[in-house]
Amino acid sequence: MTLHLPNPDGTLRAYEPRTEPVTVSLGSAFTSRTVFSAAHVVADPFADTAPDGPAAVDWDATLAFRRHLWSHGLGVAEAMDTAQRGMGLDWPTAAELIRRSAAEAKHAGGRIACGVGTDQLTATATTTLAEVRTAYEEQLAVVEESGAQAILMASRALAATAKGTDDYLDVYGHLLRQATEPVILHWLGPMFDPALEGYWGSSDLDAATDTFLEVIAAHPDKVDGIKVSLLDARREVDLRRRLPQGVRCYTGDDFNYPELIAGDDQGFSHALLGIFDPLGPLAAQAVRVLDTGDTEGFRALLDPTVALSRHLFQAPTRYYKTGVVFLAWLSGHQSHFTMVGGLQSARSLPHFARAYELADGLGLFPDPKLAQERMRNLLSLYGVNQ
Repeated sequence: MTLHLPNPDGTLRAYEPRTEPVTVSLGSAFTSRTVFSAAHVVADPFADTAPDGPAAVDWDATLAFRRHLWSHGLGVAEAMDTAQRGMGLDWPTAAELIRRSAAEAKHAGGRIACGVGTDQLTATATTTLAEVRTAYEEQLAVVEESGAQAILMASRALAATAKGTDDYLDVYGHLLRQATEPVILHWLGPMFDPALEGYWGSSDLDAATDTFLEVIAAHPDKVDGIKVSLLDARREVDLRRRLPQGVRCYTGDDFNYPELIAGDDQGFSHALLGIFDPLGPLAAQAVRVLDTGDTEGFRALLDPTVALSRHLFQAPTRYYKTGVVFLAWLSGHQSHFTMVGGLQSARSLPHFARAYELADGLGLFPDPKLAQERMRNLLSLYGVNQ
């Protein structure tokens, strides 16, 4: 049945939804790449909350989605920006999410790594580096006690407090020395979070990269890998070629991930991606093809998904989470389109319409009829009669 989808200029276009999804199957563990999906949280739609109040999470649906990702062989990157860290998910709820997901991972035999930040601390003019370190340490302890791998995320408080590169070297050196297991370092660019402008002590990305690499070089045994989210493929390739032996590069580039994961004759990136939340089964199938050495087959599966990813992550990029949860709702992974902090309102109806069209074209919806029905209901809610 035809859907009439809105264009940005207010006109409607006719779209014929597909009737069958792409067939994907479960398979063995990956052998050539380590792959994490940064997973979203499912809000509790019946909680009486305010956008600036404590988060309310539907724990059953949230954990069920993680089991879905593990069933396809993907690792889960928990309590990251995809889970609305710093955009609705407060630290007490994030800590509970880490504990619950880590326990679920043990039961399911899934791989999990969890975000360590400082979001319980609001930086002021009097905030000290010692307070930033203490906030990091509190979160690191929660992750390590849960049995999960730690991901040291970029800190708004550190960005606001640090006076220069030496402060970054001091804080990260302190944390890496006390980490019990190798961690993943996460460099999130300002397109994802404007408060992180000038991270590593400079807005000059070349200078910032040098500082980042200095941190790693001083503690290579404590760094499992790095996750770079700068949406700059050339910079990522240059960076991964400068890493110490044994330190992985996990791409966080949701614009250029197929070519970065495929790699070149000098190396490749592993993956820790928000777009692998909606792409989970298809991404897993592509990586298994890559495991056989078939790079062309891998690219044939994953390249067509880039248009959807670039749409979801278009500026302002930090609102990509809205599109991710929207697709989870259409896919039947949750019963509603409600987000922590009311973030479901962060994108326009034409944006949703295009996201639906691109995802449906890829065959991402396990039940295309359900997705069509839910899209029709959303259109009706906005006053678009079919």
